[in-house]
Amino acid sequence: MVTFVDRVTLHLSAGKGGNGCVSVKREKFKPMAGPDGGNGGHGGDIVLVADPNVTTLLSYHHSPHRSAGNGGFGMGDHRSGAAGETLDLPVPVGTVVKDASGQTLVDMIEPGMRFIVAPGGIGGLGNATLANPKRKAPGFALLARPAGRATSSSNSRRSPTWRWSATRPRASPA
Repeated sequence: MVTFVDRVTLHLSAGKGGNGCVSVKREKFKPMAGPDGGNGGHGGDIVLVADPNVTTLLSYHHSPHRSAGNGGFGMGDHRSGAAGETLDLPVPVGTVVKDASGQTLVDMIEPGMRFIVAPGGIGGLGNATLANPKRKAPGFALLARPAGRATSSSNSRRSPTWRWSATRPRASPA
């Protein structure tokens, strides 16, 4: 049984943003009251946090696939979608984070240090936000922007998955 892991490869997926909503308010004596579509919520980020209470990367060895929460869709009556939940991943102090090509992204040397590995997607705009004096009732909404992407060895541009490896420095026998 493995009790200590100092090198691990994780597959992280940031949360997608929610799409905006197209909606027109209708009331009894106001046949076309105007656009009231809400904005989509932002997707959740994946954040590494240097924690002095964590000593090993064992929990990531057993479950290497992690994902943050997606943003909610916009709704009528000016209701915006919920923001996706941010995923905080505690790592030991001294963890070195590298991308798939082996380039160092960050060295987590201070306790409490935070690093956004994968930013969440941006929520789309609803038609109430897109209304202006020239276009009073837009019949469209904007889609969400995709979540954060990394350049992997496969050069996949469609996949919002990040691949990185975290390495802890070994203690020197002194």
